[in-house]
Amino acid sequence: MIDVDLHSLLVPLLAALAFAGGVFALAYPYFADDRQAKRLESVSGVRGARLANAAGDVQSSRRKSVADTLKELENRENASKKVSLSLKLVRAGTKMKPREFYVASALLGALLASISVFIIGLSMAGTFVVAFVGGLGLPRWILNKMINRRQQKFVGQMANALDVVVRGIKSGLPLNECIQVISRESPEPLASEFREVVDQQRLGLSVGDGLERMCERMPLPEMRFLTIVISIQQQSGGNLSEALSNLSNVLRDRQMLALKVKALSAEAKASAMVLASLPPGVMSMVYLSSPGYMMPLFTTTIGHFMVVLGAVWMGMGVLIMRKMINFKF
Repeated sequence: MIDVDLHSLLVPLLAALAFAGGVFALAYPYFADDRQAKRLESVSGVRGARLANAAGDVQSSRRKSVADTLKELENRENASKKVSLSLKLVRAGTKMKPREFYVASALLGALLASISVFIIGLSMAGTFVVAFVGGLGLPRWILNKMINRRQQKFVGQMANALDVVVRGIKSGLPLNECIQVISRESPEPLASEFREVVDQQRLGLSVGDGLERMCERMPLPEMRFLTIVISIQQQSGGNLSEALSNLSNVLRDRQMLALKVKALSAEAKASAMVLASLPPGVMSMVYLSSPGYMMPLFTTTIGHFMVVLGAVWMGMGVLIMRKMINFKF
């Protein structure tokens, strides 16, 4: 019995060892070549180490300045995640103050509540919901739409502005004058944002500080790229025109990618719109053709429960589809 057990244990063990040995024999040449290449690199690196010390010091200082700049921008971004209402109004490009926004929101909520009570004839609960949505939800939704529209316009015009800066620097103009040209000749919202940078320079701020403040008003990846490039150039030097030209090409590639994603996701968005509008559309057509068939949904407690439950499920489905078809890159 013991011999049988030992035999049954030794056979799979020897098979596993043979398999591992075969795998090692096949893979060893690749690892051996890799180790030989690393050894040759280390030997050749010893010969050129003395010549590369000076260049290594310069590169290490540049890497340190880049890391410090990125760390500073990351800290500022983490500190400004909670955006105040006044900053949102600035990002939307409006001259409205927070107090005026609150007053306008309250007036809109009161107007919608009055329409719900005196014209539509809703109950108190429905009127409260309408007033809440109209006073708090609708104004902030409109404000966010204004911010997104303004940021999209800014991104669409930024590559051309960088080309203006690149051509100006190559022709001998300083960076300050190139920014002034953008503030005078570019369309909105690009002109107003760079005009703020020009005004801040007249007050004594540097170009990097002005761009960092503009990055707070326009929290976009493209704007962060520009801020990083300018900050690194001011700290460690380098060919600014080449860096901005590369950045302009990157921005155009990102815009092309965004257009491709928009075109490819158009079918999914159309399908989501059809699926979202199908249940209320069918419900409306059935109600128009045979109102008595649909009236129990509005006159009984079970019907009210079914309507609310269906609306909740529909809302969850719409949110899930919206999350699936909105691509962020």
